[in-house]
Amino acid sequence: MRFLLLCLLLIGPPVAAEVYTYIDSEGNRVFTDRPKPGNAKRIELAPSNGMSASNIPSPPALVQAAPVATPPTYQLLRILIPEPDATVRDGASGNLIVTATSEPNLLAGHNYRLLLDGQVMGGPSRSPVFPLSNLTRGTHQLAVEILDGNGRTLERTPNQPVHVLRISLDQKRMAKPCKKKDYGVRPECPLKDKPPEKKDVPYVPFI
Repeated sequence: MRFLLLCLLLIGPPVAAEVYTYIDSEGNRVFTDRPKPGNAKRIELAPSNGMSASNIPSPPALVQAAPVATPPTYQLLRILIPEPDATVRDGASGNLIVTATSEPNLLAGHNYRLLLDGQVMGGPSRSPVFPLSNLTRGTHQLAVEILDGNGRTLERTPNQPVHVLRISLDQKRMAKPCKKKDYGVRPECPLKDKPPEKKDVPYVPFI
C-alpha cells in the first residue's frame, strides 16, 4: 500500500505538493506530503516529461472548398424543320432549310451549330436557321448543338434522318435535252458526252 502511494506520488502531475519520508514509531518508512516535525526528509523528484497542454499544436482549420459553378442547362433542344425521317423533294437543287428551337431561348454567350452526317456545317451562330444546298441524293443525318463561349458542347440533339430525292442526270437530260451550247455548262451535259461536230466538205464543181 505504501509502495503504491509512493508510485502515485512520483507519477503525479507537476502541480502535486512536495513529498517527504520518515520512519514511524513502528520502524516503517512513510511517504507523505504533510511531514511531521522530526526526522522527515524531503525527496527530490525528477522533473516530469509530460507536455504542457499549451504546447499541443491545434489542428489546421478546415478550408471550405468554393462551390463549383454548374453550367446552365436547357430543358429542350430539337430540330423543328425538317421533321424526323422526312423526305425532301427539291428537284435538281438539293436545297434544305434546317430550323432548331430550344427552351429556354439561347442564353447570352451561347451559339447554335449544325452537323450534317457528323460533320460541322459552318461556324457557330446565334441563328437557329441553317440553309443547306446541293445535298446529294440519299439519307443524311442532322444534329444541332448548343455551344458555350469557349466552344464546349452544352446540349446536342440525337441524329435525325432526312431523305433527299433529286432528279438524276439522265432524268434531267430527258426532261431538257442537251444542246450544243449546254455541254460543259449544265452538270448533266458534260463535255465528254458532246457529240463530234460534222466538218463541212468543200463543194468541188464537176468538170
